[in-house]
Amino acid sequence: MAKNRVITVQGIPVTVSYEDIDDYICITDIAAAKSDNSRAADVIRNWLRNRSTLEFLSTWEEIYNPNFKVFESEHFKKEAGLVTFTPSVSEWVEKTNAVGLYVKRGKYGGTFSHKDIAFEFASWISAEFKLYIIKDYQRLKNDENSRLALGWNLNRTLAKINYRVHTDAIKDMLIPPDVTPQRQSYTYANEADVLNVALFGITAKEWRQAHLDSKGNIRDEASLQQLIVLANLESINAELIRQGVPQSERLLRLNASAKQMMQSLTDDHRIEKFKEYGTLPHESE
Repeated sequence: MAKNRVITVQGIPVTVSYEDIDDYICITDIAAAKSDNSRAADVIRNWLRNRSTLEFLSTWEEIYNPNFKVFESEHFKKEAGLVTFTPSVSEWVEKTNAVGLYVKRGKYGGTFSHKDIAFEFASWISAEFKLYIIKDYQRLKNDENSRLALGWNLNRTLAKINYRVHTDAIKDMLIPPDVTPQRQSYTYANEADVLNVALFGITAKEWRQAHLDSKGNIRDEASLQQLIVLANLESINAELIRQGVPQSERLLRLNASAKQMMQSLTDDHRIEKFKEYGTLPHESE
């Protein structure tokens, strides 16, 4: 579901909508810089009549949209500039299968475009307005990234805490007093492999045997989603150890939890956001 934010550009509220891991900006709002809201559709229609606009839109679609109908777009370009040529955004999208623009109906609707296209539209309004909207949009992204960085740092701290909780549970419940250091290391490694099998399906030794050319280990090669799940599994396993649950049963429970968490994280667009910006968004993003 799209999440809307609003930036104010030279006193004009402009809606920014998050769609499929990228931002779309309401160019109906931007059009208010040239005319009042009642004539915004006419402003957009006039912009769309220009051949330079159609060239830009077509090029953008060819780069980012494999399903774009190039042949159909040529019909629009041939008509550009004619008095009788008054295309609408809906018509452009329907006939060319474009994804850079879309029309949202309803009270909070309007014409939205990918941010690249929105900035191009803003430059058609005025060079000054384009510079201001880029500046205010970047301020929005910087503010978001600052909040996301704070959230990710908290996650890293929690991961360290979970690791300590896990090793403390092993030490308190599974390692007898006066046991040799070698036996202690074995117990810690054995419980680490319980997590490895629950999440990855193999032990650390089995992974090394299957990846003889790798300089890292099984966890070094884990995805971001797997590392997040692993941190949570440590906390779950620690609690199960303290409850006296046998290892065989713990493995089954941990595997079920790992599958459920991986499914949730795989479907979560915020993970893609982290990969792009190096920060993990809040749940509201």
